[in-house]
Amino acid sequence: MCRFETGAARSSAVHRPDITHMIDVQNITKRYGHHTAIDRVTFSVAKGEVLAFLGPNGAGKTTTMRILTCFMPATEGTVRVAGFDCADQPLEVKRRIGYLPETPPVYQELTVTEYLTFVGRLRGMGGRTLTSALDQSIGRLELGSVRHRLIGNLSRGYRQRVGLAQALLHDPPVLVLDEPTIGLDPKQIIEIRELIKSLAGSHSVILSTHILPEATAVCQRVVIISGGRIVAEDSPEQLSARLRQSEKISVTLKTPSADCNAKLREIPGVLNIFPGEQAGMFLIECALGRDVRDEIARVVVSHHWGLLELRTISMTLEDVFLRLTRHEDGLPQTLATAHKGAPGSQETTP
Repeated sequence: MCRFETGAARSSAVHRPDITHMIDVQNITKRYGHHTAIDRVTFSVAKGEVLAFLGPNGAGKTTTMRILTCFMPATEGTVRVAGFDCADQPLEVKRRIGYLPETPPVYQELTVTEYLTFVGRLRGMGGRTLTSALDQSIGRLELGSVRHRLIGNLSRGYRQRVGLAQALLHDPPVLVLDEPTIGLDPKQIIEIRELIKSLAGSHSVILSTHILPEATAVCQRVVIISGGRIVAEDSPEQLSARLRQSEKISVTLKTPSADCNAKLREIPGVLNIFPGEQAGMFLIECALGRDVRDEIARVVVSHHWGLLELRTISMTLEDVFLRLTRHEDGLPQTLATAHKGAPGSQETTP
């Protein structure tokens, strides 16, 4: 079985290249016979960035993760992690990665402490370094109460936390997490999300998830893959802005009159009005970039309809995801080529 040497033992022997991005994926393609799983995928993860990698089942997420972690080679293209090539320098890449696959790689016949000690020794750790890392990892994941129990006797949620503990044990600069909160209860999910957010800045994290609110909660940027190709790459807010075709405002009135709908339609900039989910609620669609809330409030007050609520409705990441993965109106191709993943960009038009 392969055993990793310590970083100190190798620091003088290994050339450390200049690093622009901690993860740099350039035009990778993976083919299985005549089937192309991923096709010319390109994206990057900066130092200290938390990136969400989203896509429907079969989109190519797991294939990409396996190439990133040197589990399999790409058919074409290059991947560099911390400056090292995944094809030419896989051991150097693995030393710098903590990986949690969707099914945690745990040995159920070992206790939590025995398993994490085994993983630490594989990574070249020992003595006080291993003891300190073990205690820190167990503390971070709140595994102290089960550290001496057999992993096979733990709940799925605890086994998931043990898997995350092994990924963090050697304090790697890069973390690759595939569905890290699967099987956890709501309290544990919140705790793991907070942990991932706390890693931003000191670690570069790529997070694959089906839980879209999770991506919004912990990630600064998202990459959406569909049909083996990247269809969008930006912050959730910028993706929403670039896909949005109109502004939407929800207004709830206490005593709307019969001509309420017609009066609201007279406001300049209002395109359409739809009934809401309850009595007195209206969804008002306005021209893009036009804020008519002041005018709506003025009309409501002047007619004594009783203004109970007035708020804008934002396009959620779920809305963006569904639009892009359905390939509606050529939008995926447009967004994939427009402004390739520049964090903090102010571009708002496709």
